Amino acid sequence: MNTLPRAEARTKVVENSWLRHYLIGFFILITALFLLLPAAATAQNYQFSSISVEGNQRIESSAIETYAGIKRGQTVNAGELNSAYQRVLASGLFESVELTPRGGTLAIKVVEYPTINLVRFEGNARLKDEALYGIIESEPRRVLNPTIAERDATNIATAYAQAGRLSARITPRIIRRSDNRADLIFEIFEGGVVEVERVSFVGNEEFSDRRLRRVLGTKQAGILRRLIQQDTFVVDRVEFDKQVLRDFYLSRGYVDFRTVGVNAELARERDGYFVSFNIQEGQQFKFGQITATSEIAAADPEEYLDALKIKPGVVYTPSLVESSIARLENLAIKQGLDFVRVDPRITRNERDLTLDVEFAIVRGPRIFIERIDIEGNTTTLDRVIRHQFRAVEGDPFNPREIRESAERIRALGFFENAEVNAREGSSPDSVVVDVDVVEQPTGSLSFGGTYSTNDGIGLVVRFAETNFLGRGQALSLSFSTASEINDYVFSFTEPAFLGRDLAAGFRLSFQEADTDEVRFANTVGEFRPSIEFPVSDYGRLNLRYTAQNVEMEIDSSEAIAGSIIDAEAARSDIWKSSLGYTYTYDTRRKGLDVNRGILLELSQDFGGLGGDYEFIRTSGKAVAETRVFHEEITLRASLEGGALYSPNKDSRVNDRFNIRSQQMRGFEPYGIGPREIGVSATQDDALGGNYFAVARFEAEFPLGLPEEYGIDGGIFFDIGSVWGLDQTSANVLYEDFSLRQVIGFSLFWETPVGPMRFNFSKALKKEQFDKEQNFDFTLEARF
Repeated sequence: MNTLPRAEARTKVVENSWLRHYLIGFFILITALFLLLPAAATAQNYQFSSISVEGNQRIESSAIETYAGIKRGQTVNAGELNSAYQRVLASGLFESVELTPRGGTLAIKVVEYPTINLVRFEGNARLKDEALYGIIESEPRRVLNPTIAERDATNIATAYAQAGRLSARITPRIIRRSDNRADLIFEIFEGGVVEVERVSFVGNEEFSDRRLRRVLGTKQAGILRRLIQQDTFVVDRVEFDKQVLRDFYLSRGYVDFRTVGVNAELARERDGYFVSFNIQEGQQFKFGQITATSEIAAADPEEYLDALKIKPGVVYTPSLVESSIARLENLAIKQGLDFVRVDPRITRNERDLTLDVEFAIVRGPRIFIERIDIEGNTTTLDRVIRHQFRAVEGDPFNPREIRESAERIRALGFFENAEVNAREGSSPDSVVVDVDVVEQPTGSLSFGGTYSTNDGIGLVVRFAETNFLGRGQALSLSFSTASEINDYVFSFTEPAFLGRDLAAGFRLSFQEADTDEVRFANTVGEFRPSIEFPVSDYGRLNLRYTAQNVEMEIDSSEAIAGSIIDAEAARSDIWKSSLGYTYTYDTRRKGLDVNRGILLELSQDFGGLGGDYEFIRTSGKAVAETRVFHEEITLRASLEGGALYSPNKDSRVNDRFNIRSQQMRGFEPYGIGPREIGVSATQDDALGGNYFAVARFEAEFPLGLPEEYGIDGGIFFDIGSVWGLDQTSANVLYEDFSLRQVIGFSLFWETPVGPMRFNFSKALKKEQFDKEQNFDFTLEARF
């Protein structure tokens, strides 16, 4: 083995050691340079004596320099150059941006987005172009921004989701044109409707699923699902349903009701939703002790207590409390007391499930209304909105009255949205009431059809404008024709005549009737001006004048000499001039009990103020209805009657009362009452009567069918009579009072095109020549 001498080996070790140290030092130096170079680059500063802009065609160079924000002679670093780049790019006008320092010059090179030549939709059928244009931001002659186009596609998809088409896909396409223009095309795949297959409830014990489903806006898909729009799943509608469920239960005394949650599950096939509401009903509370106290010396609590309509034992509802507060505050105003507030103090009695309510009359803060500002009403006049306020500038401020005014504004139906808010005015003791509205169309043109077994098939055309010229006035023109009756009606109503709660208007009508039930034809022209105003919480009074021309004709081929009707027709046309009134008292919609209500109506017309015919015509109606068995069954009882007095004994058949199917089922029009038989072999003339009286008793109930079908049943019992004549003869039958009785069964079908009703009846008691009608069918459609 060869070995180096010891001295030489030692020399080699030293050399290797120096080489190793040299390599390590070189590596450290290179690493330090790499670390220091970026810091040096970052720290580099620039100063530009000039700025050049390249590639811009529509955008001015000065505008691009403004976006960049770098001034000539300004010292900037690389970070500030990057910020300038981001600002120019964020303007949304350019596809690409480059900033390049060239000595003392900053070069900005841009590529502009094209201008939108046109916006088009392809593949849409359910939502029309006009509706889609209203929800996108992209417009022709504006710069095409892909971010905005994508946002537009999202908005279109949201609109389809609102219509129940959750699988809709929207793809924006850009087609380049010359001169840096482009067409923006939204390709739309609408997909199918995702329906609500089932709506169910968990936790409801008092009310059935069927009853609660009738409250909701969301409906289950039924046999007419293609015509019903409420059976699609919409998230916002579910939120609305939660609120109406709460209102439903609160109005029935369930003060602790709450919706714990709503579960909406998509079916495996993704073509339907199963919606389940998890609710807690709580206990039903009734009003307990009702008291009134006063912290104001001038307000006698006993007097205020006497003004209340609430009685202990009535099912609790917040609307009754609110109406009672309004009643007491109005009483304070009548007594000349300002800044009075009524504070309801409620005490729960868990043992007997009652709520004691103490109405405390207290002094509110001295705050005045400085002014009422109205915005957003481009068509509706300010005075129409101001009329909904019971207070004006300078009056004491009442928060409850402002809330009620907001509800009255929304109830007009003129606005898509109406917000009423109060803010501090120019001083701490004043407020400014802001009214912000969004208007919506108030005119409508409708076409429809009717059918009944009596009048046959009819066509209905109606134009209506509920906010005529922005004045809040109602204008309508309708034309309806059936096989036997033609009606033409024009009406106009000013709901705030003289700035008060006084509805004034007029009605012009013309009717031609030639029915198979009688031998004569009627032509009636009428002009009726009227005024109507409230006289109590539930009562209204209508005052009217009526000018009427009635022409009665009999075809010569059907004339019967010596008959009563022929003698009446010989008088040809007759002018009637009368004054009349109708008083109506109705608690069926807003009474003390949501499940009970009554309607009382009394009407009289006094003829003889000019014209050819003197008379007093009186008619009345009383209706009572209630819902029982957890509101599943509706019971209704009606009593209706009338009397005609002719001092000259010269009434005609078209002046007297004739029962129609709406008044008494089971008989044809003119089917009961006095009849003239036997002047000729074929004569059978219904004469009508000076008096009539009918009582109707009916019940409506579910048939056990799925409620989305909208089919319910009913049974009825009607009893009534028509009697009395001014002129008679030996050939007249049934002139005296004689009761008829009818029993029957009804089917009610609420279809998307209108309500249908089928009546099947059988007369239990009738006279020989009465005209019985065992089946009656009506349909009224609007589209």
